[in-house]
Amino acid sequence: MKKLVAAVLTGVLVAGTLSTGVYAKDDDKTITVAASATPHAEILEEAKPLLEKEGYDLEVTVFDDYVRPNEVVESGEFDANYFQHIPYLESFNKEQGTHLVNAGGIHYEPFGIYPGTKNDLSKVEKGDVIAVPNDTTNEARALLLLQDNGLIKLKDGVGLEATVNDIAENPKGIEITELEAAQVPHAVDDAAFVVLNGNYALEAGYTVAKDALAYEKSDSEAAKTYVNIIAVKEGNPVSIMTSYNLINGIHAANSKDLCMTVARKEWGFDGAIMSDWNTTVPEDGSVPWKCVAAGNDIIMPGNPDDDKNIRQAYKEGKLTEEEIRNCAGHLVSMIRRLERTDC
Repeated sequence: MKKLVAAVLTGVLVAGTLSTGVYAKDDDKTITVAASATPHAEILEEAKPLLEKEGYDLEVTVFDDYVRPNEVVESGEFDANYFQHIPYLESFNKEQGTHLVNAGGIHYEPFGIYPGTKNDLSKVEKGDVIAVPNDTTNEARALLLLQDNGLIKLKDGVGLEATVNDIAENPKGIEITELEAAQVPHAVDDAAFVVLNGNYALEAGYTVAKDALAYEKSDSEAAKTYVNIIAVKEGNPVSIMTSYNLINGIHAANSKDLCMTVARKEWGFDGAIMSDWNTTVPEDGSVPWKCVAAGNDIIMPGNPDDDKNIRQAYKEGKLTEEEIRNCAGHLVSMIRRLERTDC
């Protein structure tokens, strides 16, 4: 059976964020992460001692491209990666047919325009070359930054899907050169300016504050969209547990909106839903039969009379036969799925 190392990476990297985690086998105390060198691997190094206190060994492997880190997580060679933002992840999944998901946002790295053979944007001349990344989302980000600084104008509405083919106006007569992201920093001797994403800028020895001639602002759409994330392979859980937290004054296990509308309809979850321990308490009305009616298939221990309460509610017509059959069906489905897997 696999278990969730609760909020291990996101929790230690972002203070106060305990929303996700990385899967590891019960007997495996090692978490393997593929990462870009700067600043991702450096940040993960700071997480190592915190994980050691929890009994886990964090192994970080540095990659110098944007493809292999996703491939090794998809294949199962690594538990997670840390190098990308959500638009790139979504684009990669679509193009490569992978099944990677966001496990939590960590930090944001602003795109910047950096000097090449020139160091003043006001001195751009016709024929000047500006090097930009050629991958789908990062190219759009670079072009939007050039537009924000008056160097080009893009077609209306292209937004984060913009390519060089969407340049509507080029009043300065500049030439856009598209390069693989890792190669853009090496174009400084051939291009008037280079547009770099944050980690490659850092690897090249640049910082936004000291070296960038222009950069994305912290309140920009890019800052909200391009937060760097921990990515993991999409899971396929056979069961989920509602938390002990209160939602609008009642425990999550007693929320039909959470169990049936969100989990069943919006998420499409077809496994078993179970209550947290000790959630069938009378103080907020979370009695066992109401938890079943809300959509819980399994009621965890807490009240020694839970079974009697459920049986009595069924006899009194508070619980319908359909609700009971649904619970039984989810449990049978869970058992069959477990029999077909090695978890």
